[in-house]
Amino acid sequence: MLLVSRSRWRWWAACVGLAACLLWSWGAQAGGHEAVQPANKAILLVSFGTSVPQARQVFAKIEEATKARFPGVEVRWAFTAKKVRQKLAREGQVTLSPAQALANLAEDGYTQVAAQSLHIIPGEEFDGLKDTAQRFAGMPKGLKQVTVGQPLLASPPDMRRVAQVMLAHVPKERRPSEALVFMGHGTAHQANEVYPAMAAIFKELDANTFLATVEGSPEWDKVKQEIKARGIKKAWLIPLMSVAGDHARNDMAGQEDDSWASQLSQAGIASQPVLMGMAEYPEVVAVWLDHLQTAWDRLGKE
Repeated sequence: MLLVSRSRWRWWAACVGLAACLLWSWGAQAGGHEAVQPANKAILLVSFGTSVPQARQVFAKIEEATKARFPGVEVRWAFTAKKVRQKLAREGQVTLSPAQALANLAEDGYTQVAAQSLHIIPGEEFDGLKDTAQRFAGMPKGLKQVTVGQPLLASPPDMRRVAQVMLAHVPKERRPSEALVFMGHGTAHQANEVYPAMAAIFKELDANTFLATVEGSPEWDKVKQEIKARGIKKAWLIPLMSVAGDHARNDMAGQEDDSWASQLSQAGIASQPVLMGMAEYPEVVAVWLDHLQTAWDRLGKE
């Protein structure tokens, strides 16, 4: 009887051990899958877009940083600028609007999307993205939720953080007596108020730093006159834009008479363009990713 009891005990112990191993294995696989690929969740990176090939290379770095922060998550792109999408289409390159990209994600079975704005200010393009997200969220048999991450300069702390990063990356050859001129896009939207606020922060951090816009305020003509009045002999021209696209290469650094570089030359002021968009600085991309993290964390909680 003793031998029989021991035999039975060993048999039951083996069964229990095997069951425990199987349960652990299944649990690990399920947990590991969830950690790598959150079910039905995706990220949509939304940029104004650019048709300049060199500038578009920056997007690959942003995507790489996004995937490193959110491993295993599906990451897709959309451009808000219709003119950019049309120009790229004529060149045989397919790009999607936010609405098209969200529709594709829904068709592919995703139900929750965190859309991250890669715009600089919360202006017209950002408003359009929010409207699109609201239209798609909660559609029958479609996306259940679409959250939107704030653009780069969404708050005073964001502005100061970005200003410090941009000044930290100024070329070492620049002397304190030389001007730093940041080119913003500008807009008729009320969000243009971000630019004068950024100009004040820049000035606080470096007295010879200026900010002007292409289509808003601060106005370039006034900034140019101030640089001239100070007797500054050289200015470094830097884009305050996601990528060094058409505005940076033509309006800022171009050879035409009306470019900022040419106008400074006509005023007897040397200039040195820095053709690097803000998205080329990892510390700036980190601000966008922090905003994306906030949008991601809201999925399933609203």
